[in-house]
Amino acid sequence: MSDKTWVDDLEIKDLTEAQARAELARLARVLREANTAYHTHDSPEISDADYDALKARNADIEARFPALKRADSPSDQVGAAPAEGFAKVRHSIRMLSLGNAFEDADITEFDARIRRYLGLAEEAALAYTSEPKIDGLSLSLRYEGGQLVQAATRGDGEVGENVTANARTIADIPERLEGAPEVLEVRGEVYMSHADFESLNTRQAERGAKTFANPRNAAAGSLRQLDSSITAARPLRFFAYGWGEVSAPLSDTQLGAIERLAGLGFSTNPLTTLCDGPAALLAHYAEIEQARATLGYDIDGVVYKVDDLALQARLGFRSTTPRWAIAHKFPAELAWTRLEAIDIQVGRTGALSPVARLTPVTVGGVVVSNATLHNEDYIAGRSATGEVIRGGKDIRVGDWVQVYRAGDVIPKVADVDLSKRPEGAEPYVFPTSCPDCGSDAVREEGDAVRRCMGGLVCPAQAVEKLKHFVSRAAFDIEGLGAKQVEQFYRDGWIAEPADIFTLQERYGRGLQQLKNREGWGEKSATNLFEAIEEKRKIPFGRLLFALGIRHVGEQASNLIARNYGRWEEFTAAMDGAAGFDGPEWERLLGIDGVGEVLARSLVGAFAEDNERASIDRLVKHLEVEEAARPDSSGSPVAGKTVVFTGSLEKMTRAEAKARAEALGAKVSGSVSARTDLLVAGPGAGSKAKKAADLGIETMDEDEWLALIGDV
Repeated sequence: MSDKTWVDDLEIKDLTEAQARAELARLARVLREANTAYHTHDSPEISDADYDALKARNADIEARFPALKRADSPSDQVGAAPAEGFAKVRHSIRMLSLGNAFEDADITEFDARIRRYLGLAEEAALAYTSEPKIDGLSLSLRYEGGQLVQAATRGDGEVGENVTANARTIADIPERLEGAPEVLEVRGEVYMSHADFESLNTRQAERGAKTFANPRNAAAGSLRQLDSSITAARPLRFFAYGWGEVSAPLSDTQLGAIERLAGLGFSTNPLTTLCDGPAALLAHYAEIEQARATLGYDIDGVVYKVDDLALQARLGFRSTTPRWAIAHKFPAELAWTRLEAIDIQVGRTGALSPVARLTPVTVGGVVVSNATLHNEDYIAGRSATGEVIRGGKDIRVGDWVQVYRAGDVIPKVADVDLSKRPEGAEPYVFPTSCPDCGSDAVREEGDAVRRCMGGLVCPAQAVEKLKHFVSRAAFDIEGLGAKQVEQFYRDGWIAEPADIFTLQERYGRGLQQLKNREGWGEKSATNLFEAIEEKRKIPFGRLLFALGIRHVGEQASNLIARNYGRWEEFTAAMDGAAGFDGPEWERLLGIDGVGEVLARSLVGAFAEDNERASIDRLVKHLEVEEAARPDSSGSPVAGKTVVFTGSLEKMTRAEAKARAEALGAKVSGSVSARTDLLVAGPGAGSKAKKAADLGIETMDEDEWLALIGDV
């Protein structure tokens, strides 16, 4: 996984708005890379605990700075795209991830949040199930007429991989069910026991085959074999813990449904129990944590779910997680090792990022040799606002350092043992010029990092932008990966994205120049040119993401594409917003999920002469597909912008927002000329007045419920 840019190690309460923006951008990138490594390639470089803590940090920053939440926020993402080689399966009901908790106070707040949403008093009864969280691979099993017809991995939550043949080889998965609903999707976790894992690795080593780092990797790699006979030879197991589509309810409670699954022949976790509130949940957590080493399989926490399925239905879902469940994770780990060197790496936005090179050490089951040092302030022993951290201890080459693996995609250096500092170790001097191009490295006021001012003159930035352009979520040109980009850039063949689409014209006639290069032949050269030709037709959203504009991630790009539809309409709108004012600027800011930071970065990129010229040169070679607008059929409010104001009496504000969004509406917190509908309860004030002034349709709560059919 790339370790080029890492988040600032400040307490969230100490972050300035500018620091929070920068950190959220970096968190989005590194979490996206983590998703791909874990879900698509089955080669995670971090533990689940590390990943979850990183997501938690992202969520905490968003909670403190809600206006800065990115359209490509990791909080709104599940898993990663399915790997090539398997048929794709679209889940009839999405397979979502769980929100995470790390402290006892998080569980108390989880309970309080649910009560607020439901309007339940603190003393009202509210039961939860509590069960170990298995560290394995999520799997969905579809039965029709009692017969297993399909098994699919989670994938990105919407589309997974068809692993039916492999699932049939797992003894814990019944081929046929007696007394099951006509349609039943059983969801659970494929895992490997500690004893079976050790035996497998012993057999692998004896044959000279690859051994596995941990049981989760072994289980995931075994299930996702293209040859089902390999899966059959692996000791896989399955715990059922939930369901997707069902033609008839399994029960009216979570625990009752799990007991029904057990009755149908599935293995369910015997430690699943019913708890009557946060205190009981925490007590069960403590019991499981104490027993963790004796279970015989890996778990990384405990999952709590509201037991009443009617309440689950009322609570519903956020974009990627259910409101009615949470995973209480176990603590992360620490280790000490030697800091051998500090390297500076330059990212595509020009950020200079210090990376610690460490004597390799195992932390939480992963061998670590690199760690983030975040920025110059962190190395010096102070926060970006000048406050002392680590007791003021600076970090020097040769130091004995503590490595902490819970808050970043790669570990961070958390502490220094001064008693082991080598004699003569010198304070580290952070560079003020770019190590790649020599341009000034400037730290702007409010920014936590220094940035190279060289722009596209800087080889590191130019190469990183080109690598991003051809990445999987962008143009995804087969045969043109990071290695080839570096080669072509170094040899002067490509300097900007448009050059990719003139490669054949400039160097490929007869394929002579390319096929004679080291590592290339006539077939590989022909394949590359054909792959480039295939990408001349590109979806609007992928093109926008591929440009690598700061703060504009994959989801933000698709969101913007859906709102503008056509590339020509979008670029005209960016021209109209160039002064950061006027109707086109207001239109951009009015898109739910687009904040001012993202908007300024986007408009600024199209207003900068050199960057705009580079974009225009690229688009001349492309056919940009129109983005599909939201389907408004069947819903009276689909595509409309709705604002709620005043007190709602028949539902909470959170329920109203969730219901509107489920019907395809966009919910905004402010009234503007682009607002379509205002729902005003008692106590409506300035928003109602503004809506009246603008001639916006206004209705009360009863009228709203009648409109959407919830009467």
